[in-house]
Amino acid sequence: MAGFLYPVFGSWVWGGLYRGSGWLEKLGFSDFAGSTLIHSLGGWAALAGVMVVGPRLGKYNRDGKPNVIPGHNLLLAASGVFLLWFCWIGLNGGNTGLGNHTVALIAVNTILAGASGGITAMVASLVTCKKPDVVFTLNGILAGLVAISAGCADAVPSEGVVIGAISGILVVISILFFEKIKIDDPVGAISVHGVCGAWGTLAMGFLLREEPLVLKPILIQLLGIGVCFGWSFSGSYLAFKFIHKTIGLRVSPQEESQGLDYTEHGTQAYTEFRLPIS
Repeated sequence: MAGFLYPVFGSWVWGGLYRGSGWLEKLGFSDFAGSTLIHSLGGWAALAGVMVVGPRLGKYNRDGKPNVIPGHNLLLAASGVFLLWFCWIGLNGGNTGLGNHTVALIAVNTILAGASGGITAMVASLVTCKKPDVVFTLNGILAGLVAISAGCADAVPSEGVVIGAISGILVVISILFFEKIKIDDPVGAISVHGVCGAWGTLAMGFLLREEPLVLKPILIQLLGIGVCFGWSFSGSYLAFKFIHKTIGLRVSPQEESQGLDYTEHGTQAYTEFRLPIS
C-alpha cells in the first residue's frame, strides 16, 4: 500500500505537486483532499482484504442471518471519532499548501459535512433499526468528512451540508448491504471510506462551475473513481491472496474463538465477551 498502490495512483492525480502532471490530473480529475486518492483507495483495499479473510466466527448463523458483534467500548469509539473530526480540519486545510483565506472555507465545510452526516445517519438508523444507533451515527460523521474532502475547497457551505447529509444516509444503506451479502466489515470501513469517498468525488463533478456542460466533469470524476477501484482492489486482492496462500492470513478457528489476547499474550482483555455462535 505505502510503497506501490498509493504512490502510483497518487502520481496520476496529484503529480503536479511534484513533477509534471498525472494523466488523470491532465484530464481534469479533481480530488482536492483525497476522497478517492486517500479514502476510497483504502476502502477498496479493505474490501479485498475482508473478501479473502472471510467473516468472523459467529457473525452469521447457519441460516445466514447476521449477528451483531458489538465493539467493547462506545465511549472510546466516540472519543476517537471526535479526535478525527478535529484533526480532519488540519488534514483538509493543509492541502492548500498556503495559509490564505481558503483554509476558513475548508474548515467550515469540513465541520458542517461531518455534522450533517452524523444527523442523517442517526435518522436513517432510527428508521432501519427503530433506535438511533450510536455506531451508525459515528460512522455518519466520518462518512461526511470523507465525502467533503474532495470538494472542501470548492463547495459553498450549503453544498457541504448536502454532501455530508447524503453521505450519512448512504453509509447506513451501504453497511447494511454489505452485511446482507456476507461481506463482514467490522468497523464499516468499506462503506465509510470506499463508498462515501466515491460519492464525494462524484459530487465534486457538480461543483466545477467553470465547465459549460456539467456532464463532462461528472464523467471525468466517474473515470477516476473507476480507475481507483480497479487499481486498488485488484492489487490488494492479489497481495492478500499471496499472503493467504503462503504464510497465511487468518488464525485457526480455535485461536479466534479463544481470542488473540489469550493466544498471543496469555491474558483476556475483555472477560465478558462471548462469540454469538449458533
